[in-house]
Amino acid sequence: MSTRVAIVTLGCARNEVDSEELAARLSKDGIELVTEPSQADAVFVNTCGFIEAAKKDSIDTLLAANDLKQNSNVKAVLAVGCMAERYGNELEKALPEADAILGFDDYENITAKLNEVLSGNRPAAPIPQDRRLLLPISPTARSEKKIAQPLNRFRLDDKPSAPLKLASGCDRRCTFCAIPRFRGSYLSRRPAEILEEAAWLGQNGVKELFLVSENTTSYGKDLGDIRLLETLLPEIAKIDSLDWIRLSYLQPAEMRPSLVEAIARTEKVVPYFDLSFQHAHPDVLRRMKRFGGTKDFLTLINNIRKISPEAGIRSNFIVGFPGETQSEYEEIKNFLEQAELDAIGIFGYSVEDGTEAAGFKDGLDQELIDERVYNLNSIAEELMSQRAQGRINNDVEVLVEANDEDGVIGRIRQQGPEVDGITTILNSNASVGDLVKAVVVGSVGADLEVMTKSSAQS
Repeated sequence: MSTRVAIVTLGCARNEVDSEELAARLSKDGIELVTEPSQADAVFVNTCGFIEAAKKDSIDTLLAANDLKQNSNVKAVLAVGCMAERYGNELEKALPEADAILGFDDYENITAKLNEVLSGNRPAAPIPQDRRLLLPISPTARSEKKIAQPLNRFRLDDKPSAPLKLASGCDRRCTFCAIPRFRGSYLSRRPAEILEEAAWLGQNGVKELFLVSENTTSYGKDLGDIRLLETLLPEIAKIDSLDWIRLSYLQPAEMRPSLVEAIARTEKVVPYFDLSFQHAHPDVLRRMKRFGGTKDFLTLINNIRKISPEAGIRSNFIVGFPGETQSEYEEIKNFLEQAELDAIGIFGYSVEDGTEAAGFKDGLDQELIDERVYNLNSIAEELMSQRAQGRINNDVEVLVEANDEDGVIGRIRQQGPEVDGITTILNSNASVGDLVKAVVVGSVGADLEVMTKSSAQS
């Protein structure tokens, strides 16, 4: 019998793509992919290493996978992904329950590494390094490092929505973020490669393409064309099997008018803006090595809604950054009350190893951070509920994602996968992957309730 492997994915949509690329390599070498870890001979845990809570989830998942060895066929547990790359040999010492800690450079030979582990050996864990140093400093000089790669992906689910990675890495130096150190510098994929993968996903049941990267607005800068995304979107839209195209991780400081126009006006591109504000007070944003503030952000939002009044806009905010005063914290509330965002994520600041902010001396007490997060979350939930109520009587299109005992569940164009609200169709038995024309008739918090247009009109 062939070796059976299960891959458990944690973290963001970029990790989902990484898992499917690993699955493709394993499948090509004759490894059987299974969905249930208890049915596998080996379990890969694709870890997240972004913030403290995500790292804890990764550790807990690795320990839970290790427990399966007691009453199932599982013989090995392997850690891959961001936390494995970020902590490498340190994690190996701290977590002997994992049979291997593998870094990004191990992916090319992943089957050989798996066989090594199943043979009773333990490959050397990666030694943490600053992966930004692996590419030239000049973005345009990086194009010489690109090697055309054949399509190499294996779908691990049959969801009607799938992420597609536009680029990897990040060139920004936000003081709270460690991602560039372990993901490396920004590297765009070539348009032909993206179009090939997009077409393949469409042929394999995908209705919604979710374009992801650490910083989508930078796409093309290392290829010599910072506006390359504006020309790429219409080409993706020509793929007949795709119905929706969604962008994520947009940097407000890089939101040029031509990109706003492209998102708002290109056929099939949904009116959805995932804007990474992080804070609203200019002084805090400068300490974060970011740009903007309430005035700039409201101007951007107003410009978007002039072109697309019904656009969905979401963002995340970090509360309790070192030195954050009461008035700086209050500025987030001031901004949110004016911005009318559809989805809001509130996160308490946590010290991250290797970041500039980890050395700041004016950190806030955890009790104060928790209090501010709680209070701001309460405000955000009310504001999101008001925004959802404002969509009642609107005509919408719903992408159905589930039809089970909980009902027919999906999302409208203004709701991103997993991180935003959901939409329940009250009077339909539509199948997963269907696009249903409907009218919003109610809301529960940030979630919407709709009825198909014919029934709502009658």
